[in-house]
Amino acid sequence: MVATRWSWLAASALTLALPGAALAAPATDPAEQGDRGPQRGFVAQDLFRLQGATDPQISPDGKRIVYVRSSADVMSDRLVPSLWLVDVASGAQRPLVAGPGAHFAPRWSSDGQRLAYVSSVGEGAPQLHVLWLDSGADVALTDLPESPDSLAWSPDGSQIAYAMHVPGEGPKLGEPPAGKPEGATWAEPLEVIDRVTYRADGAGYIAAGSSHVFVVSASGGAPRQLTFGNYADEGNLAWSGDGRAILFTGNRKDDWRRKGMDSEIYRVDVASGAVTALTSRFGPDGSPVVSPDGKHVAYLGFDDALRSYENTELYVMNADGSGKRSLTATFDYGIDQAIWVGNSTLYVIYDDHGTRKVGKVGLDGSRSVLLEGITQGAHYDRPYTGGDFSVSQKGRIAYTANGTDRPADLWVSEAGKGGKGRRLTDLNGTWIDHKAMAPVRKLPVTAPDGRPIDAWLVTPPGLQPGQKVPLILEIHGGPMSAYGSTFSTDDQLYAAHGYAVLYTNPRGSTSYGEEFARLIDRNYPGPDYDDLMAAVDAAIADGVADPDNLFVTGGSGGGVLTAWIVGKTNRFKAAASQKPVIDWGSFSLTSDGATTYHDHWFDKPVWEEPMVYWKRSPLSLVGNVETPTLVVVGSQDFRTPVSEAEQLYTALQIRGIPTALVKVPGASHGGIAARPSQSAEKASAILAWFDRYRTDKASVPAPTPGGE
Repeated sequence: MVATRWSWLAASALTLALPGAALAAPATDPAEQGDRGPQRGFVAQDLFRLQGATDPQISPDGKRIVYVRSSADVMSDRLVPSLWLVDVASGAQRPLVAGPGAHFAPRWSSDGQRLAYVSSVGEGAPQLHVLWLDSGADVALTDLPESPDSLAWSPDGSQIAYAMHVPGEGPKLGEPPAGKPEGATWAEPLEVIDRVTYRADGAGYIAAGSSHVFVVSASGGAPRQLTFGNYADEGNLAWSGDGRAILFTGNRKDDWRRKGMDSEIYRVDVASGAVTALTSRFGPDGSPVVSPDGKHVAYLGFDDALRSYENTELYVMNADGSGKRSLTATFDYGIDQAIWVGNSTLYVIYDDHGTRKVGKVGLDGSRSVLLEGITQGAHYDRPYTGGDFSVSQKGRIAYTANGTDRPADLWVSEAGKGGKGRRLTDLNGTWIDHKAMAPVRKLPVTAPDGRPIDAWLVTPPGLQPGQKVPLILEIHGGPMSAYGSTFSTDDQLYAAHGYAVLYTNPRGSTSYGEEFARLIDRNYPGPDYDDLMAAVDAAIADGVADPDNLFVTGGSGGGVLTAWIVGKTNRFKAAASQKPVIDWGSFSLTSDGATTYHDHWFDKPVWEEPMVYWKRSPLSLVGNVETPTLVVVGSQDFRTPVSEAEQLYTALQIRGIPTALVKVPGASHGGIAARPSQSAEKASAILAWFDRYRTDKASVPAPTPGGE
């Protein structure tokens, strides 16, 4: 997927009884049991019970679907992916590759008889496997030092292309002293860094080298490297129609290190290794997909005007790179993925007003909506839009979807027949149907300037009409991203503990058009603050929110706004700023996105206009803060580095404002909620902080026993 901006989203998965007798007891009271057993609210231990469907891959003939089932392993405290096969006609499913290890990235051969996937078992890097569906034979094709990525079958099924990191020679300066005695233990050699982006969130410090394109015979044998050189990582592979070349996304320009948003689509000849650029404009181009007849290449990208947000458009060009044109120039939503269905139609996925949709786009520019309500089956700590789909040769769609009470299941829909389709799995129903899950509803909000703002209100299970409860304003990150009507473990845990949760898409959010997203360009934090306060006022007017018990939290961009809010108002009893930016100047030089922020989010680097950075920094308002504020960050966060959170914590300590610093050990920015125990413990810490400052402490619940 082409990046539309540097996002702080966690590509990741981020307690307990209800207060008082006025709420329905069956949600939390283990002593109250009916014929169906105890009816409890969502609790921390439930994070280990959740399963979700992701990456559905429908066979070319549309008769079978392989999907990745994401399950939590209570022993390793990690989400473990496995592969499952579903018969579309009957709905029968069976495990395909579900033994020890992680199994993911399934891809069908063009004849539908074999499946390539990546698997890790035991020690060593994940390897490329091929499974023969008729016989069940499973062969590891590779013995690689690094994990393969971006699998792509050749049209005739004889070869598989993949991308893999190739180590390079790191820079050296000087030599260690001579004369080291045999058996002596000396310090590790110096680390020498000479690249502008030297670490990446989730990956740590970047090793020398880059990802390149490889091919391997689908029946086994030694792989062959096709691309070489010291360039940006290469990926998003697609074979040409005749099988003689492979298209990939990369950046082979001289200034690639400092122009991370300026990727192109390249063509490498399989026989000779010759590389040709098919695109050349300034801006990200990538994710190529070749039409079945091989005549056209569809791809995603945009002209980079150095703004914090641009809609990603769907383009098409001839196979030789000529005839480029946008198919969605007049469509005011960003495209996330495109798949050919025939030679004149593409199915695409995009977000529209907080709802993920699948649409149809013709080469003549025609557009129509096929499906709505796609949701995600992993990384569900917060209610971000998301979800996956794939399409058979005749247009049958496999996709992931569900409501707000559980992660996504697998669904299938016939093209052109409308409706939501047919659900094929029920991964959580046997236990979650017996839970009192928190209901979620839309809340009408109007901003001070008259703009409508989408907002959702999550209420505690069993809430009685007219009853007021404490309210948590929970703010999304990005900030150019979007929440929707999707499942969230954080929201369910907060609501089960007796809080209402308000989440919104203030201006700057995606899925409402470029103009709405750009309202905070060079002005963030800014007027989005007013949208958030209007949403809180609406929740109070709705009758649910107790105006004397208001709390605020958010992660990444939401952490920025949380720190900004407590510097501008004292209406909240307590706050929890998660993985924030506190000083735009220090952040712009320490984040892994440093090459982008200084010219896409500001006009000039910090040393040329320091006061512009300072005026938008929450640190500039810290002298106003009176709100007890918890600060939360992953110890390996390289997107909004730990030093940002530490600055806020130290400033509040110096001022004598109640504060505490919570570090999530080993967690990156995107992975702060990736391990179920840490996700639950982080939510519990925030609830404990808020409970400390509630004025209705008599109704603060005691911990509830975990399982049923």
